[in-house]
Amino acid sequence: MSDISFSDLTFISREELAEQFRNSPSASQAPDNLAIIDVRDSDHVGGHIKGSTWVPSSELDFKTPELVRSLKDKEVVVFHCALSQQRGPSAALRYLREKRRLDPESTTVTKEGKGGKEKKEQRVVVLKGGFTQWQEKYGLDETLTEGWQKDIWEFGS
Repeated sequence: MSDISFSDLTFISREELAEQFRNSPSASQAPDNLAIIDVRDSDHVGGHIKGSTWVPSSELDFKTPELVRSLKDKEVVVFHCALSQQRGPSAALRYLREKRRLDPESTTVTKEGKGGKEKKEQRVVVLKGGFTQWQEKYGLDETLTEGWQKDIWEFGS
């Protein structure tokens, strides 16, 4: 059994995530050091966070090792589903456990700094409130959200 549990997860607010975009050199895309993984299934319709990668939760069993390898240089990895109550946190846990399984010694990513290489721990977080809360505030903001469809969300908000 893994020693990583739900209580080990940290959450990021929609405002904190939006601020990451605004502080990016190109405010119209996610910062290079950040990855957003959307694990919604058929409820993915109606929009998504700009620059996010869609990995349906039904595919996580076989895609998680690939994610760990491809995101190894990211400083922050954000997982979310519709509400981030079950699928998002479960995906983040699966990612953390697989990361530890593949490389038990390494929990850091390396980035070039002014004084050479500096090591930073990769933060794996869950978007609080998921895409449902995100779209309530940022659905119309095309610098943060792509493909948002008002008619899908207007009665659910």
